[in-house]
Amino acid sequence: MAGLPRCELCGARAAPLRCPGCRLTYYCDVSHQKTDWVSIHSQICHLLSPVLRPQACFHSEKDRKQGKEELLRKQESLVAVALSRAQCFVWAGQPLDAIPAALQALRSSSRLLGPASLRLLPIYLLLAEAYTGAGRPRQAAKYLSQAQWIVLQSPDCSAALQSKLHQGLGLFCIAEGNLDQALYHLANDVYLATAEFGLNSIEVSGGYFHMANIFYHQNKMDAANSLYTEVSSLWHAWLLSSLHRHQRALQARAEASPFNEEEEGSEDGTTEAQRERGARMLSAVLELREQGPLQHLGETAQILHSLAIIHYLGLDSAKAQELGMKAFDLAKQLPQQDSLETIGHLLELINAQFSHSP
Repeated sequence: MAGLPRCELCGARAAPLRCPGCRLTYYCDVSHQKTDWVSIHSQICHLLSPVLRPQACFHSEKDRKQGKEELLRKQESLVAVALSRAQCFVWAGQPLDAIPAALQALRSSSRLLGPASLRLLPIYLLLAEAYTGAGRPRQAAKYLSQAQWIVLQSPDCSAALQSKLHQGLGLFCIAEGNLDQALYHLANDVYLATAEFGLNSIEVSGGYFHMANIFYHQNKMDAANSLYTEVSSLWHAWLLSSLHRHQRALQARAEASPFNEEEEGSEDGTTEAQRERGARMLSAVLELREQGPLQHLGETAQILHSLAIIHYLGLDSAKAQELGMKAFDLAKQLPQQDSLETIGHLLELINAQFSHSP
């Protein structure tokens, strides 16, 4: 019985079901197979065989070197897909769907880097956040402890990674109801993120956002409102900058020779995970602003503008237009109507995106 394969999802030994595609992953029952398929396996089934099956024998040092480099690229690609998938699920509020993808990223990275590599820290923290969101504190604590141990063993750990660790610890403390300790960790998150990325970086916004949520539930509305406003402002400035990069890329493409065969890069510098993260924070602040007793017309218009940019960059023209029109109508009610031109320009870009849609 010792030779029976383990379930890809839960690690159980009795795993009689095998994926018919890659023929490399096993499951204890159909529900675990479906869960893994939805989370990550559908995206990586074709990538597993080249990574996990025995490698071919090479007859020269040159061929061995090339084979090793090719295997490394495939392994890194597998990790990137799994990690991105898990991040998107977490920020979409689907922690249970994130867990299998994050576990796949951890297994693949551990094979590649070893179990104590500093580069595993973001994966441990992602797993802790997913398990916390799924209401499974014991598993979350396990991965947070592993993350802390890695940082303690790594004196050269960057402020960016230490910031992520403190945010993970802060979220765990919130889930456990230890709000004073949560504020301590989140304040450290903000301090370290500011040291690494600067005061006006969106990397600082997560700490502010979670601190604001604590103050809001403690009915400390002045502190909460101040931090929510800071979150809105940071994302608005960053998204405007991303939109300008997108416009420059579109202009450069229009002016480029049709015979230019250079590969196209990212037009705006944003990632799907960043857009999902921003949309989740800003939507939460928008809901509070719209339901609150005080009117924050300027900030609400700014948030709607930011969300419209996110959906425009994500190629969701219909949602972008809906939010952009709301922002425009609200901005017209403000005494200072400086933002009307900027929002109007975005609506023109959205309409142009509509006209180029199939």
